[in-house]
Amino acid sequence: MNIAIVGGGWAGFAAAVTARQNGHSVTVFEASETLGGRARAIQSSLPDGTPVTLDNGQHILIGAYRDSLRLMRTVGVDPQQTLLDLPMRLTFPDGRGIRFPNWPTPLDALGGMLGARGWSLADKVSLLRAAWRWRWQGFACDATHSVADLCQAVTPRIRAELIEPLCVSALNTPADQASATVFLRVLRDALFGTAGGSHLLLPTTDLGALFPDAAANWVRQHGGRVICKARVDHLAPATPHSDRPGHTPWRLAGPSLGDLAGAPFDAVIWATSASHAAQAVMHVAQAAPDRLANDLRRWAHTAQALRFEAITTVYAWSASARLALPMLALRNSAEHPAQFVFDRAALGGPAGLLAFVVSASTGDRATLQAQVLAQAQAQLGLTLQPVQTVVEKRATFACTPALERPAQHIAPGLLACGDYVAGPYPATLEGAVLSGIDAARRL
Repeated sequence: MNIAIVGGGWAGFAAAVTARQNGHSVTVFEASETLGGRARAIQSSLPDGTPVTLDNGQHILIGAYRDSLRLMRTVGVDPQQTLLDLPMRLTFPDGRGIRFPNWPTPLDALGGMLGARGWSLADKVSLLRAAWRWRWQGFACDATHSVADLCQAVTPRIRAELIEPLCVSALNTPADQASATVFLRVLRDALFGTAGGSHLLLPTTDLGALFPDAAANWVRQHGGRVICKARVDHLAPATPHSDRPGHTPWRLAGPSLGDLAGAPFDAVIWATSASHAAQAVMHVAQAAPDRLANDLRRWAHTAQALRFEAITTVYAWSASARLALPMLALRNSAEHPAQFVFDRAALGGPAGLLAFVVSASTGDRATLQAQVLAQAQAQLGLTLQPVQTVVEKRATFACTPALERPAQHIAPGLLACGDYVAGPYPATLEGAVLSGIDAARRL
């Protein structure tokens, strides 16, 4: 089949590589110059004028991201060379917190809980009881429960120093609003699943080089096409093939598509943001027969109903700035909003460059930047100069209880992929990759 993939992010290239492996002809359309979507490289400079490559947001992978790691290897990226592999840890600047030993799963989780610094015996017992109960119940719960509901029996310190940081880093949604069902699935696969699943994998190269750039090269080398600065505004059904009854090809439209504008494709995988996908689907519905139009509008309304959370990454620098570890957890509050800080020098970047992450962020860029710089002084004793503050206003969907997410199938020959599409995981790189793989396999 001749397949069009609209969107050159992680989901789109997971679909492209999988479709090409399955023998399909592939053309990827990306509206911008830079590949990667919401996990891409950006160019900036330090206060002294030194050029530096940053990311539009600091990301963490984990060992449980099996399909992401597999596809990275497929396109020629060696995770051992591009990811710093660390046993799971949530350690604060004062040394308190949990750090897993490098033991087999799930003994590493047990060892981390028992050996956590700064936790009382009552704290540890409450967590062990909760973990045992979750495992006994098959990591399942009432779909309407929030993470806060799920964790009522653990102590306040466990909620503040483990549950909240894990929840906001994995689901980008505060615990009192986040889905307990999805949180338990993440815990099951990451902490109690495969060997090494809980390991933190911190990128030591920019996010573009980590997968999408290499995937684009792989697609081209295997006979596919990747076209940047090619925005697809909408699509429409084409005249059906006379030799393929019941099959509906599609045509794409956009001012920058050149000779591919109006060319028929046997199927389209739509791999853009939920809002852009909903707009395109509503446009198709305007001219579709009633029954199909109703299905299309229902899909678009489900996508439009999603609520989104922002993530802010504040890059800041001082020539003498160093962290005790490549990544530290921070105690966050309304005045000190960052939950994590990363030492980019330990991850292949320039000395003195730190990245502060504010998940589920609110407020304007200038205020957040000022608050984070004050937090760095208060909690790390560092006086930093701002480098760049990136606010991804629609970084992830709000992963709330009993959330209805759009289905993969939109219409015959038209599928969606992305971290927002119905699936077991929250808006993560692995969720996006799994969605892309599944879309390609459904062709």
